[in-house]
Amino acid sequence: MARKTDIPSSYYGEPRKFDPTFRGPVHNRSCTDVVCCVIFVIVILAYIALGTVAWIHGDPRKVVYPTDSQGQFCGQQGTPNANKAILFYFNILQCASPAVLINLQCPTTQLCVSKCPDRFATYLDMHKNYWYNKSYWEYYRQFCKPGFDNPKKPVAQVLRDEDCPSMIVPSRPFLQRCFPDFITRNGTLTVANQTHFKDSEGKPRSVTDLRDAAKAATSAPTESWTDITGGITSLLNAKEFGMKIFEDYANSWYWILIGLVITMVVSLVFILLLRFTAGVLLWLIIFGVIAAVGYGIWHCYWEFSTLRGKPDADVTISDIGFQTDFRVYLQLSHTWLVFMISLSVIEAIIVIILIFLRRRLRIAIALLKEGSKAIGYIMSTLFYPIITFFLLAICIAYWAVTAVFLASSGDAVYKVMSTQPKCMYANHTCNPETFSQTDVPKVCPGSQCTFAFYGGETLYHHYVFVLQLCNLLVFLWLVNFTIALGQCTLAGAFASYYWALKKPNDIPTCPLFSSFSRAIRYHTGSLAFGSLILAVVQMFRIVLEYLDHKLKGAHNAFARFLICCLKCCFWCLEHFIKFLNRNAYIMIAIYGKNFCTSAKDAFFLLMRNVIRVAVLDKVTDFLLFLGKLLISGSVGVLAFFFFTRKIPVIQEEVPSLNYYWVPLLTVIFGSYLVAHGFFNVYAMCVDTLFLCFCEDLERNDGSSSKPYYMSPGLHKILRKGDQGAKLSAGS
Repeated sequence: MARKTDIPSSYYGEPRKFDPTFRGPVHNRSCTDVVCCVIFVIVILAYIALGTVAWIHGDPRKVVYPTDSQGQFCGQQGTPNANKAILFYFNILQCASPAVLINLQCPTTQLCVSKCPDRFATYLDMHKNYWYNKSYWEYYRQFCKPGFDNPKKPVAQVLRDEDCPSMIVPSRPFLQRCFPDFITRNGTLTVANQTHFKDSEGKPRSVTDLRDAAKAATSAPTESWTDITGGITSLLNAKEFGMKIFEDYANSWYWILIGLVITMVVSLVFILLLRFTAGVLLWLIIFGVIAAVGYGIWHCYWEFSTLRGKPDADVTISDIGFQTDFRVYLQLSHTWLVFMISLSVIEAIIVIILIFLRRRLRIAIALLKEGSKAIGYIMSTLFYPIITFFLLAICIAYWAVTAVFLASSGDAVYKVMSTQPKCMYANHTCNPETFSQTDVPKVCPGSQCTFAFYGGETLYHHYVFVLQLCNLLVFLWLVNFTIALGQCTLAGAFASYYWALKKPNDIPTCPLFSSFSRAIRYHTGSLAFGSLILAVVQMFRIVLEYLDHKLKGAHNAFARFLICCLKCCFWCLEHFIKFLNRNAYIMIAIYGKNFCTSAKDAFFLLMRNVIRVAVLDKVTDFLLFLGKLLISGSVGVLAFFFFTRKIPVIQEEVPSLNYYWVPLLTVIFGSYLVAHGFFNVYAMCVDTLFLCFCEDLERNDGSSSKPYYMSPGLHKILRKGDQGAKLSAGS
């Protein structure tokens, strides 16, 4: 017996009635959600105004170039510092003092130089040796202030006025700044093979003091555009690592593009083949994925059994840490054991899903076959993702440029920097042009008016952070609107196919362009409304991620638990809204009603056909996911054999690479995105046809006066699926 329910049949709305005049997407429609459309247009205009204001006040050079103590950019063409692209700290040891936290700046003179020092030296030693060898001064003077050329000036006055650095240490540039050249030898930190050095006063110091100062210098707010928290040694290694990756991209970009083009062609051919051999091809996909994963399990076991017992191969991954050469990991038995377990779990999940969904697969395959027919008649839909990609690229570029200009807004702010700890004017704002005429140099001898940071006291500068949040929110809104526009456009085109009684004769001309025109002309407000709801939820998720990042080091377990629960809830809410919006846009494309009405109609229609939804929704997603996995995996295997020179015919064409996995992972990830773009069209087609099918069953009964618009084969299989689902739901 079937389970009884207290929910009346009309709880989720009345089923659609037969309408002899209904022939698919309504052409006689009016504008919907006009208020939201007006707000959306105003927000876009305000967003353009925000970008203009940011462009007026911002200066990307503040991000690209480091700034010296005089507020001048290092390395900027057309300035005296054009050939001096590196920032040099007079006394980097001062960056480790508490003044960095109090004054928000490193309390030492910062100068633009053409190269970093390559030796240990102090001004006192240089001054002594100058009388015997002038070359000492010629080398040291390049790190002194421009225009200073008086080595005979008393040392005390030179150091007080900071005309020259009190000492220099062997350094190399990183992020256009001179940092000590740290090298770890046998676990010991050294600089130029030394563990100790003499400071400006002749006192012995450890190179660990330089390391601490370098950390403070790189984390000072004057360089807040890059948040560096690790040791300088690892960062310098990261720079070399990044340069090698960049070289690999420069040498292999041509072949990466070829791999993505191959993916595009394979995806297109795959979708065309689905029209004629959907059943056979999808079963081949299923068994192909199972066989591929099974082969991967066997290969991992073979590698594991081969390496097991070897003395150098029993080391665990955690013991060797991170290595830039991934081939090191392939020499460990532990690596292949992890791969084998992971693939075994994936294989088990796929087999279990297939066992439980074996009856639903025929229904999903029939619907996918019908979708391939629709795409075959409206081939232009396969190329619509290019428009979506172009619009998304514009949104991302505008957001990024606006964010950079906002971050670089503000004028140079100068602060009094004094070497005397009890100076009453320390950290006070000053004007470098009139500083020498004030009483500050007299009260605090040796003090200077140096550049501190970029900022301002205007209302605009006080609300730069708020403007950045607005920039992010509008960006999310525009991105979601672009995606919504694509979904509504594709839904209208595929609905035109379904509601054509005699296919393809009754399919209207240019269905994709007509659907796009209707969406823009009548439903911009509705699409903006749904996009805004989703953007607000995504904004909350970003804020929660930020709070979670900040609370990682906190000891408040309840706060972390609360943040975790909120993240989970908003993740579920975002995915539910995406599902509801997607179906609402389909109803908007068909009936031309406002967003709320369309969302309600779509939800009620799905709830009246909840068994069919459960049968088809995840099954078709699963099959399409297997298709994307097979295509990207196949191209990835081909790329692996190519970049590892295992294809004899074209071995000489393979570029020289530092890490072959750089282009390999790029090809795999890019191939998945390309396949995802094509299959997203397919998924939208299936969702649209499914909703139209549910409407068709409610409107018509299959008689000559009320004929079904679906194909007879699809109706037969879906009816069987309904009967099987109802039997399985019985008690």
